[in-house]
Amino acid sequence: MSSIPYYPVHLKVKGKTCLVVGGGKVGMRKARTLAKSGALVKMVSPRLMDTIPRETADRISWISEPYTPEHIVGTTLVFAATDQRQLNRQIAADARSKGILCNIADDPDASDFILPAIVHRGDLILTVSTSGNSPAFAKKLRQDLEARFGEEYADFLLLMGKIRSRLLAQGHAPDRHKAIFSTLINEDLLGMIMENQTDKINHLLLSILGSGYTYENLMPGDPT
Repeated sequence: MSSIPYYPVHLKVKGKTCLVVGGGKVGMRKARTLAKSGALVKMVSPRLMDTIPRETADRISWISEPYTPEHIVGTTLVFAATDQRQLNRQIAADARSKGILCNIADDPDASDFILPAIVHRGDLILTVSTSGNSPAFAKKLRQDLEARFGEEYADFLLLMGKIRSRLLAQGHAPDRHKAIFSTLINEDLLGMIMENQTDKINHLLLSILGSGYTYENLMPGDPT
């Protein structure tokens, strides 16, 4: 059996405190992504190069002082993103001494985990990693995926989720859902959403799910 260098996982960080040490562009990018995922982010740096985005201001707190090991206490993940290689190594050592995983921005080989390139379309999350060998190629693949997967995938998954929730509320057994959703997929519901074919969507929903299931009452607004 061939080995893989990393164990891929999508980590739920909502409500968890994460530490980002470093106030540059890299640190802010990591803090912003964490905050958008629901994490409570502590940024430690004497100064920030960028302002904290308004949409994540309630989840990113800036501690305007040099890093000390005390900043790690109570955190779930640590990100060392300073411009000082030795300091980054020390931050990682401090985190590991407390059993906390650390990512070092400028040294993936010395990190406990690395961060993939991300394509986000609503609840669809596509991640790409070259195991640290070529960030430039990971960026290229991300751009290819962004062109391939449009916002219609977000609408499609939102609609499928609403159908699933309504079926569960009506007492449908979860093991019966597989056939329903397989049919919706195989009948090209996604393509109908992509082409804004509301009448066809409603006809398909009626034929499979019965009355009461329309695009309009499941997802107010026009298809995108």
